[in-house]
Amino acid sequence: MTNGPRSGLTAVSTALLAMSRHLEVRDVLKTIVVSARELLDAEYAALGVPDDHGGFAQFVVDGISDEEWKAIGPLPRQHGILAAMLQEATSQRLADVREDPRFEGWPDAHPEMSDFLGMPVADGDEILGALFLANKRTTARRPPSEPGGCAFTAEDEELLGVLAQHAAIALTNARLYERSRELTIAGERSRLAHELHDAVAQKLFSLRLTAQAATALVDRDPARAKGELQQVAQLAAEAADELRAAVVELRPAGLDEDGLVATLRTQVKVLDRAHAAHVTFASNGVRALPAAQEEAMLRVAQEALHNALRHSGAEHVEVVVSRVGPVVALRVTDDGQGFDPSAVRRAGRHLGLVSMRDRASGVGGRLTVTSEPGKGTTIEMEVPGV
Repeated sequence: MTNGPRSGLTAVSTALLAMSRHLEVRDVLKTIVVSARELLDAEYAALGVPDDHGGFAQFVVDGISDEEWKAIGPLPRQHGILAAMLQEATSQRLADVREDPRFEGWPDAHPEMSDFLGMPVADGDEILGALFLANKRTTARRPPSEPGGCAFTAEDEELLGVLAQHAAIALTNARLYERSRELTIAGERSRLAHELHDAVAQKLFSLRLTAQAATALVDRDPARAKGELQQVAQLAAEAADELRAAVVELRPAGLDEDGLVATLRTQVKVLDRAHAAHVTFASNGVRALPAAQEEAMLRVAQEALHNALRHSGAEHVEVVVSRVGPVVALRVTDDGQGFDPSAVRRAGRHLGLVSMRDRASGVGGRLTVTSEPGKGTTIEMEVPGV
C-alpha cells in the first residue's frame, strides 16, 4: 500500500478494534462496512446477510445517503455477482462489474459502479454474508502492468480477505450474544409468568373458599350469603385481570422493541400485581441509551427487585430512572429489613451484588449499595449519558 506497512497495519488494527467493540449484529455489520470502505478507499461499500428465501435478511451500505437508499427501492435479491459470492465462496475482482456476464442490472436510482471487489464472509463452510466495495477512489493505485484493469489491486483483495475473516468472528460473536440475550429474556418471562401464576392461584383459592362459605350460608343466612357472593364476583374479576396481564405483559417484546423505560414500567406493573408489596416506577428525562447500557441497567433492576421482593420483607419498593446532568441513574429503593453490606461480604453471601457490580462496570458505570439493618436498602447504578 502506498502509505507503507506501518500505516497499513495501524489502519487494519483500528478496523478490527472497532468491530470488536460492538455486540449488536446491526452495529457489527455497519462497522464492518464502514471500516472496509475507509481502509480500501472505495466510494461505496455494502454487506448483505442472506435469508433462506433468495433475498437478504439484512443489507447494510456505506457511501449512500438515506435519501438515495430509499430511492433505490427494495433490497436486492441473491443474483448475479452477489449470488456467486454466496454460492461459490470465492472473491470477485472486476474491472467493470457492468460488463461481467453475470451482471443483471440495477434500479434506476442506483449509483453507477464500475470497478468491483467482493469477498464472502464465511465461518468455516457457512457463508454468513457477502462484503463488496465499488469505485476505487484513488485510481493512481492502478498497477501499470494492468492497463484498463481493476483499480482494486491484489493487495486490496488480500487485505479485504483478512478483514472478512475477522468480520466473520465478530458477526458470529454478535449472533451468540443476541442468542444469549434472547434466552435470558425468555428466562425472565418464565420467572414473571410463574409469579403471575402464583398470584392467580391465590385469587382462585380465595374464590373457592368464599364460594363454599356462600353455599353453606345460603339457607340459614341469605344476607351474609349475598355478601359472600359479592366477594366471589370481586375475586373472579381480579383473577380475570391477572390472567389478561399474563397474556399481555409477557408478550415476547423487550428492550429491542420497547426500550429500557417502557420495559421496566411493564415489569414493575407485573410485579406490583404479583406481590403483596406496593411496587412503583418513575422516570425523568431519560432518552434511549446504547443497547449494552440498557441491557445492564435492566438486569441490575431485575436483580435488585428480586432481592427486595423475596428477601427484604418490604411493603414499598420504588424504581426510578432519571437523568442527572451527564449521568443516567437507576435507583431501586425498598423499606424492608435492610442488611449490613460488610457483614454480607464477610459471610461470603452476595445477594447478586457481585454480578450487579460487574454489569455496571462492564458498561462504564458504577454501582452503589446503601443499606442498614432495619432501614431498608437502596441500589443505585449510574452510567454516562448520551
